Parts: sequence; C-alpha cells; structure tokens
Amino acid sequence: MGKRHESIRIFKSSFLEKFTHVHPLTPLILWTPVIAWLLWRSREVHGLSFLAIGLLGFLGLFIWSFTEYTLHRYIFHLKPKNHFQSRLQFIIHGLHHDDPIDPTRLVMPPLAGIGIAIVLFTFFRLIFGGVWVEPFFAFFLVGYLCYDYIHFSVHHFTPRTVFGKYLKQSHMIHHFVNSHSRWGVSSPLWDIVFGTYEPLKKEQPEQGSV
Repeated sequence: MGKRHESIRIFKSSFLEKFTHVHPLTPLILWTPVIAWLLWRSREVHGLSFLAIGLLGFLGLFIWSFTEYTLHRYIFHLKPKNHFQSRLQFIIHGLHHDDPIDPTRLVMPPLAGIGIAIVLFTFFRLIFGGVWVEPFFAFFLVGYLCYDYIHFSVHHFTPRTVFGKYLKQSHMIHHFVNSHSRWGVSSPLWDIVFGTYEPLKKEQPEQGSV
C-alpha cells in the first residue's frame, strides 16, 4: 500500500478541518440530482422544447467557461492587501498551489459549492427569469462538474488522449512555470481572448508532473 498523503492543516479545530477534505465523488453525487431535477422541470413543468433546452444548455456551458476563468483569475488568485485577505486567499486556493497533489482537495467542498451556486442561480434568475434559468443552470452545473473532474484528472492521472495531455500540460504550466497565466482549466478560450495564454517556450518543460 502506498504512503498516505500528509495534508497541510488549515484550521486548529478538527471539526472545521474535516470540511476542507472532499471525496472526489462528492460533487457528482451532490449535483447530478439537481441537474436531473432542473431538466425534468424544464420539460414536464415548463414544457420547453428540446431545441430550447439545447440552446439554453449551450449558453450555460459557454457562460460557465467564462465564469471558470473569472473565478480562477480574480477570486482564487486574489492579490491580498491585508492579513485577512491573505488568509482567505490561502484557504480558497493558495493551499492548492502549495500542495497540488493532495487528492482530498482537488474538487470544491460542498458547502462552498452550494453557497456559490445559490448566489449565481439567484443572479441568473434575475437575467433569464424563472423558466429559462432552469435548463440554463442545469448545463451551467454540467460545465462546473466537467471543470472539477478535469482538474482532478490532470493532477491525479496520466492522460492518454491528445486533448487530455494538452489540458494537463497547460495546467502544469500554470502551476510550475507562470501562475499568472492559463487561468482556464477546462478550456483555453478565455485565456486566448484576454491574452493570458502564454505560449509554451522551447526552454520550458513540455509537461510537469504531480
């Protein structure tokens, strides 16, 4: 049996510390029923066509990709101006950069995920209304799950596909070459749009390992 990974401790309280460790299946178990319920309501309660659901679903995935980029760049990599912000940034994401191979901290804790989801659903409901927001948000959550498990995979596994190898290489550049570039984990789209892609240079390693 392999040696158990020794996690960096965040809180003195053992009770609080437990909430910082997440089994990788937790997001799937938590959000899959929510996605199914929202899609069921879209068809059976609101009577939306498959075309309407598909279009709103595409928009949900697209907006998720932008949200992923924005959260990673401006929230996860918040530039602290005081001790409180420094501590908050460490808890949110700095810890992950200090210990990127901790298998219990590669997906979002459910309490944080639920809180963020409530805020975002409320915001999107104001934009789309009570009917269209449901299929939109269902696929927004699908995008989030894709992000979570891509992030888990690039840290935990050796990819076999060309696209998988590319995503791992790109994220390793973010971790080990320049943490101020390549904010997109599941897609390079917004890094290209906003000029934060930073092409790989010949002297840089082609792929890091964790």
